Parts: sequence; C-alpha cells; structure tokens
Amino acid sequence: MAKLKDIDQKAEEKGSLLVTIWQLVKFTLVSLIAMIVQVVTQNVLFIIPAIKALETTEFHWFVFTYGVDRGGLKYFIAFNVANVLAQIVAFFVNREKTFGGTTNIPITLTIYMIFTVALICFSAWLSPALNGLLLARGVGEQLSLNIAMMVCSALQFFLYFPVDKILMRNKETDKAKKEAKAS
Repeated sequence: MAKLKDIDQKAEEKGSLLVTIWQLVKFTLVSLIAMIVQVVTQNVLFIIPAIKALETTEFHWFVFTYGVDRGGLKYFIAFNVANVLAQIVAFFVNREKTFGGTTNIPITLTIYMIFTVALICFSAWLSPALNGLLLARGVGEQLSLNIAMMVCSALQFFLYFPVDKILMRNKETDKAKKEAKAS
C-alpha cells in the first residue's frame, strides 16, 4: 500500500488534473472488482435451488415488471442482491483508496445510499427491459442476463465517479488547496 500512497503523492505534486485522472484509474479498477463481485454473486444466486425455483413466479411492483419470460422473482432478487453487494464494496474501497475521503461517514453513506437506491431502482427497471429485448432477439438466457447487468453496471460507473468525487473528498487536501490559493 506504500506504493499506492507514493503514486497518490506524485500525482498530487503534478496538479489537480493528474490527480483526477489517477482517481479515475483507481475508480475503474475498484469498479471492475465490484463488477466481478456482482457477476459472481448474481450467477451463484441463480443456481441456488430456492432462488432458481422463483423464476416461474412473476413479480410486479411499482415500475418493476419481472415476468416469467424475464426471469421472474429469481432475477429481481439475484440482480438486486448482487448490485447492493457490489455497491457496498465500491463505497468503502473508493472512499479509502481512491479518494482518501475524510468526510463524515454516516452523512456520506446516507447520501450515497439514497443515490444508490435511486440508481438501483432505475437499473432494476432497465435490466429486465434489456433482458427481455435481448431474449426476444434470440440471445440465450444467461448471456442476455449478463449483458443487461453489464449495461447497468457501465451506466452506474459513469454516474458514480462524479458523485463519489464530491462525496468522498479529503477535507485536509481541500483545506491545503484553499490555503495555497489564499497565499
């Protein structure tokens, strides 16, 4: 971890643009780890007999429509559990390693969770719609499920970076920048 801190410090010395680029690189790596957590979790949940049996149970609630043709309740549970686990991993690793966040965890986590719930709800609506579209075009069930999940993951990636950069800032770094500008 000393190497990572050395790279962070060298980027800091080069200016804020390089810091942001370096944060984006780290954010990308953390996002890939979170996506692996999500893919593995979703695919493992799909083969658990109690969850697999739910594929014949339609699920309709609010804007969520998971018909049997789209994996039913099995898909709703597996997709959302996997997504939540991936976001938990991403929050804590990005806060500490990517952004060096020193903001108040309860406040930051609350805002992050509100944003996450909104984004997961959107993804939970979008994913079965994409899955159904892919199934209708003859894409196999497992492949269409994974493609739909990856599209939602990519969308989340592009939305989370700016939000995380704001929420997970380092107060000491912000203070040092203000003092440097004032001098």
